[in-house]
Amino acid sequence: MISKVLIANRGEIALRVLRACKELGIATVAVHSTADADAMHVRLADESVCIGPPPSRESYLNIHQIVAACEITGADAVHPGYGFLSENAKFADILDAHGITFIGPTADHIRIMGDKITAKQTAMELGIPVVPGSDGEVKPETALETARQIGFPVLIKATAGGGGRGMKVARSEADLEEAVSTARSEAAAAFGNDAVYMEKYLGKPRHIEIQVFGDGAGNAIHLGERDCSLQRRHQKVWEEANSPALTVEQRMQIGKVCADAMKKLKYRGAGTIEFLYENGEFYFIEMNTRLQVEHPVTEAITGIDLVHEQIRVASGNGLSVTQDEVVFQGHAIECRINAEDPRTFVPSPGTITHFHAPGGLGVRVDSGAYAGYRIPPYYDSLIGKLIVHGRTRVECMMRLRRVLDEFVIDGIKTTLPLFQDLINNEDIANGDYDIHWLEHYLTQPDGE
Repeated sequence: MISKVLIANRGEIALRVLRACKELGIATVAVHSTADADAMHVRLADESVCIGPPPSRESYLNIHQIVAACEITGADAVHPGYGFLSENAKFADILDAHGITFIGPTADHIRIMGDKITAKQTAMELGIPVVPGSDGEVKPETALETARQIGFPVLIKATAGGGGRGMKVARSEADLEEAVSTARSEAAAAFGNDAVYMEKYLGKPRHIEIQVFGDGAGNAIHLGERDCSLQRRHQKVWEEANSPALTVEQRMQIGKVCADAMKKLKYRGAGTIEFLYENGEFYFIEMNTRLQVEHPVTEAITGIDLVHEQIRVASGNGLSVTQDEVVFQGHAIECRINAEDPRTFVPSPGTITHFHAPGGLGVRVDSGAYAGYRIPPYYDSLIGKLIVHGRTRVECMMRLRRVLDEFVIDGIKTTLPLFQDLINNEDIANGDYDIHWLEHYLTQPDGE
């Protein structure tokens, strides 16, 4: 069994991993920038190491400093959380070369799924349905021919992209040249790679993702789906499990497709296969080879601790459950609480003067925030996640309405008021929304 885990992350996910390690009797090492010296995970870890100044490239993305921290503290494993180095194949390779366990998939699988074109080709080979699109990278001189073959509207996406960067829609031939040029420029600036590919643009799809787990030896399971359709600028805001749009039969069918694919791939650890879903059809868009921000809703409806499972698999102990033993119970919703203006989404760093987390049956708050904590301006604005669970979606929504009124975060602006509006919206109550719904809602003067 792994004996000491270095947590190569910050914020709520670092605290989440730390708690799992402590429950398993595993010693913990927190790494932090100078801006995070007072962070909660740093306070609670068995050991902590400062790895650099606030800029991520000089601290949380500094592989040399993280490996040095492992050697100094004797950590025999690293949990990368999400973001930062969690999907960095070079990092996984370097850890392996130093005899340090990377709590995640193999470097080869990270590489395969990290490139959008290779990932799509691999998905097709594994029997996963994909969005109609280009066979590979699209050059400016071939873009029009490719778009005509696919049919407008089309979506141009960065091959190394994520988070909506390097992504543009061309609704007609007149839009195409500018869309391709802009996507390539954004991709080059964000990822150092201007390669783009093209897919059919779906009109009103939902964003459905399947949680998978493999042991690296050909055994794999799925843990159902999450509906992440409420998004702003391709960033998820509200996630729920199960999806209001799927039947039990659809859930189990697409889940089996994904689990079977991971068996063929001999995938190791946690992964998420993401789809666009429209008119009863699933279309693969990407695979994330890491833990997701929204993993707590899956934990709520299955009762399975995904971080425990990650550590178990990384230790070579295999999966703790078979597919037949996975039971889905009730409904769960997660709201991402960001330090942002709830209407303009402008970041709002600063000091939290009052912090009161709600409680009660079926309520969970993942956050490293506390009264007196100063939110630094250097990182992602996510400060916490509110997760509620109920026997039904109706009960879950009722509980969420109650706890949103209890949650107090003063001293900064947060997105809590946005969720208080959404919980009272008829479309949300009916589960009647797609990936464009929230963007449209936010453009309305009165939020209608």
